[in-house]
Amino acid sequence: MLIKQLSIFLENKKGRFTEVAKILGEAGVNMSAFTVSENSDFGILRLIVSDTEKAIQVLRERLYAVSVTDVVCLHCPNQPGALAKAMDIITNAGIFVEYMYAFSQGEAANVIIRPDNIERCVEVLRENKLELIAASDLYRL
Repeated sequence: MLIKQLSIFLENKKGRFTEVAKILGEAGVNMSAFTVSENSDFGILRLIVSDTEKAIQVLRERLYAVSVTDVVCLHCPNQPGALAKAMDIITNAGIFVEYMYAFSQGEAANVIIRPDNIERCVEVLRENKLELIAASDLYRL
């Protein structure tokens, strides 16, 4: 189960994230998960949104550089050791994780994973009976 993730390149200037949040909000696009990484010159905002195509359209109209990447969303218990178990499975399958970020609410956690071999990652997680969710499911949690 793959999810489309947007990556938006932002200048390291005050208010850039605020502007993106406003653009998406005004277009009726909800952000369900995001992370920002930065260096001295620019940042990369990675996010999962309610309407990928609309988000791409409105951001590109405002001249933002936007790319789309497939990621996996693992839904697991929000308890000690749950992520370690999943990561052991991924690592033992020889899969490299390029990056990941997570968010939790109550008893459940959702982990967005960008592996080097996404098809194999999905296969291995399913074989081990771990729960993967679709983007649409993020809004029902």
